[in-house]
Amino acid sequence: MNRAGAAIFDVDGTLTDTNHLHVVAWWEAFRQAGHILPMPDIHRAVGLGSGDLIERLLGADRDREQDAAISDAHKTLYGTYYDRIPAFEGAGDLLRALAERGWSVVLATSASGPELEALRRAVDADDAIGDTASSDDVAEGKPSPEPVQLACELAGVGADQAVFVGDTVWDMEAAARAGVRSVAVLSGGIPRADLEWAGADAVYQDVAELLARLDESPFGRTVS
Repeated sequence: MNRAGAAIFDVDGTLTDTNHLHVVAWWEAFRQAGHILPMPDIHRAVGLGSGDLIERLLGADRDREQDAAISDAHKTLYGTYYDRIPAFEGAGDLLRALAERGWSVVLATSASGPELEALRRAVDADDAIGDTASSDDVAEGKPSPEPVQLACELAGVGADQAVFVGDTVWDMEAAARAGVRSVAVLSGGIPRADLEWAGADAVYQDVAELLARLDESPFGRTVS
């Protein structure tokens, strides 16, 4: 079968309902290090890699010797959810539907190791996922275009043959910088206006709506 292109997916907040779990874990990790931060500020930073998230929230003039401890605390706290991470309704069905239509499905996520394994178990669509561009595979995470560019390389397609689905402004910015069309979902809690401002070509409530409207979405073109 000729491939239709690359269907690239963020995971947290897009395929799995985990953004607010990350917020709580980060809030507690910062608190343990002596920083009480507003949860809405943390929420808006979710989707960045750990180092970038810490810098955004604490600033460039912070005590950088705390960074590793904060990141490790977040990882430990978030890890307590691994056995009960919830996937959004339709997440696995969407990936399988795209694979059946000839799309190469690639995950582009800041998760790696046991966290990524837990997310994939929750989505339960390994039969449809062709490859993964994780934080272990890139020098810079989103909003750098590197994860999206790597996903295109793994799928063997150019930027004009790819569509990226995510839930944060960082996802949309990464897609725009990579020259890839982007689809945003509101399931991560980021306002529609912010996602459109960051470059989203289309916005859906969640992956279930995207699946239901697949034919009219950027994925709706006929496989050649």
